Amino acid sequence: MDLANLDTFIAIAETGSFSEAAERLHLTQPAVSKRIAGLEQQLGIRLFDRLGREVSLTEAGRALLPRAYQILNVLDDTRRALTNLSGQISGRLSLATSHHIGLHRLPPLLRTFTRAHPQVSLDIRFLDSEVAYEEVLHGRAELAVITLAPQTRPPVRARAVWRDPLDFVAAREHPLAKLSSVSLEDVAAQPAVFPGENTFTHHIVKELFEARRLTPNISMSTNYLETIKMMVSIGLAWSILPRTMLDDQVAALQLEDIRLERQLGYIFHTERTLSNAAHAFMSLLDSHADLA
Repeated sequence: MDLANLDTFIAIAETGSFSEAAERLHLTQPAVSKRIAGLEQQLGIRLFDRLGREVSLTEAGRALLPRAYQILNVLDDTRRALTNLSGQISGRLSLATSHHIGLHRLPPLLRTFTRAHPQVSLDIRFLDSEVAYEEVLHGRAELAVITLAPQTRPPVRARAVWRDPLDFVAAREHPLAKLSSVSLEDVAAQPAVFPGENTFTHHIVKELFEARRLTPNISMSTNYLETIKMMVSIGLAWSILPRTMLDDQVAALQLEDIRLERQLGYIFHTERTLSNAAHAFMSLLDSHADLA
């Protein structure tokens, strides 16, 4: 079975599109179609149903997908295990990270790492934390440095590195910013811009309101914290931001007896062989942990 064809099959299954798979693999769409035709011919069965622009897995395709992941992951593990025998820290390190961590936490660590290990080729992808989790789960990234979920289940393991305090914020001219004492009830009554529903941060904040039997007035949502900060700064709504992002554009609201915090760290797959480069980067992250 041709591994390139199998990789192409996975890309189409994940994107639901021949054109998006071609873009991911840096191929032309005819080349992608040719690979799938070759795989289907080799297996003697159709893997995708094509209805106009809609692409979906057939029953055979759905049966093949988990096995395709397994085949490619075993091959990657084998390559890494053999490379690790040399003891050298070299080769490719696939790393996924969130935009916020990539901008505000990782740059000095990446600088240190690349200077210490110039033979390592870094493949860094900026993704939502939840998407990065899936990249590690399916073996497309060795490590992900992300906002950690409240619970991480095997075979993925999480290690916390940084505490990330969260503050309620509003524009300085916002009515909430003018109150000498702000309650969660005051906040819930005003329009809010929230992190997207699929984010770990959204669930952390939502659980706080649910514990007080309150429902926040969510008027907008986005996954990008820089966008949230902009919308707060112009007075459209209040929100929650990491304390590291606060400046004179927004005002922190002082809510009594409320302390919100999320944990930032990294995740890896416990059933996969990690490269020497991945172990070196994990050690670097551990050495900078502020959670001791």
